Amino acid sequence: MSSLDQFRQETREWLSKNCPESQRQPVKKNEIIWGGRRRKFPSVDAQLWFERMRDKGWIAPDWPKEYGGGNLSVDECKILEQEMRSLGCRPPLYDQGLWMFGPALLKYGSEDQKKEHLTKITQGEIRWCQGYSEPGAGSDLAGLKTKAEDCGDHFLVNGSKIWTTYADQADWIFCLVRTNTEVAKQQGISFLLIDMESEGVTTSPIELISGESEFCQTFFDNVKVPKENLVYEVDKGWEVAKEVLKHERKLISKLDHMTEKEDRSVMELAKEVIGLDSNGKLRNSSLRDQLTRHLMAEQADQLSGLRIFQQMRAGQPDPKLPLTMKYANTSEQQRKDELFLAILGNQGLTWQDEAFPKSYRTLVQNWAYNKSLTIAGGTSEIQLNIIAKRALGLPE
Repeated sequence: MSSLDQFRQETREWLSKNCPESQRQPVKKNEIIWGGRRRKFPSVDAQLWFERMRDKGWIAPDWPKEYGGGNLSVDECKILEQEMRSLGCRPPLYDQGLWMFGPALLKYGSEDQKKEHLTKITQGEIRWCQGYSEPGAGSDLAGLKTKAEDCGDHFLVNGSKIWTTYADQADWIFCLVRTNTEVAKQQGISFLLIDMESEGVTTSPIELISGESEFCQTFFDNVKVPKENLVYEVDKGWEVAKEVLKHERKLISKLDHMTEKEDRSVMELAKEVIGLDSNGKLRNSSLRDQLTRHLMAEQADQLSGLRIFQQMRAGQPDPKLPLTMKYANTSEQQRKDELFLAILGNQGLTWQDEAFPKSYRTLVQNWAYNKSLTIAGGTSEIQLNIIAKRALGLPE
């Protein structure tokens, strides 16, 4: 037996023994485990599952052990992911610090910053949010105006951020600020870490078309930020920002494995609502064609993900291929949502009327919420420009 085969067997046995049955069910939004100062567990089993994974180092399995990680290899992390998915194990912790900020800090942070922040992430003690987009700087992120003035032993921050996910519930924010207006806009940006309890920080939730309000506008009014909260170097925050975005786009392309699932597959819903003809085919030929195209695209996305993994495993990664994944995955999710509504017909017109089944109403609300997927982490239009330039080598 190879070392990886042995690791797979041991991992499967450990998960089977340590993951409670209740944590092997599809995750629900109100049962998600968020870290932070106000952390609450939805159940005893959820807390037990988190603590066991935390103690094992598998909250962040690829991070070094000195920061609470598991120090697993790429292959071992893939095996852990596969075995968790096979058993239906829920993620033990949700946090933007875990998914996006932490990996960037590992690359660009000082040792003091790593010791201060990374272990608190893996311990679930601090919850992070992202301060990138502004009312006048969304797709053109480098056009941001939030200013950080050098005041000797601290920066004084003024401005605002928008679409800051769960900013009203986060403890800290990793934030892009303007520190130099005399150079090219990408070269005058710095990367700051700001405690959300700092004087002058306020948040205002934004209601979405889905009726939810997980996004906020965040305001900074003469906020003092210690100099030790600067990551990397002054005016070189764009490098850190790009590293975060790389992990954010990877996260968004995998969200379907981490978020609340539909009660049934698109095929099951089609059979239930539309029904089959005497030949065992869907009665609606147009929808049959659309469903076939969707299922083929989903399979292609899965194979592309496997190809990226195998390239990394072989030490021969193709930097062009990952550029396509965020655009492909989020666009296909929205096409899937449109298919759900096409299948439901008049039953897909609302998520508020209790005359319709709750599962149908959830699909409609997900359709509305998932409109954000091709905006968050870089709009599809911007992604296509990146793909054209960096992957295909097309002219500007």
